[in-house]
Amino acid sequence: MQPSDVKALLEARIEGCDFHIQGEGCNFQVIAVGDVFDGLSPVKRQQLIYGALSEEIASGAVHAVSIKTYTPAQWISAPENAASQNQGA
Repeated sequence: MQPSDVKALLEARIEGCDFHIQGEGCNFQVIAVGDVFDGLSPVKRQQLIYGALSEEIASGAVHAVSIKTYTPAQWISAPENAASQNQGA
């Protein structure tokens, strides 16, 4: 499975989010940014992502997932966002 495959799955299953996926094989790092996370606890945010990938995790297509979630307001000051903006400079 490729990062683009994971991104397509998440985009189809969770509306209103931007996803930044890295990884290869069956190990992926997911950064999700969306208003859907507003008001959710960190555990509920993780559960939303895991739930969207539950079939792939159960089948073994996705083995390990590292998840970071942000609202759009949080993303503005997120270290990962600052790093990606600096790379484009």
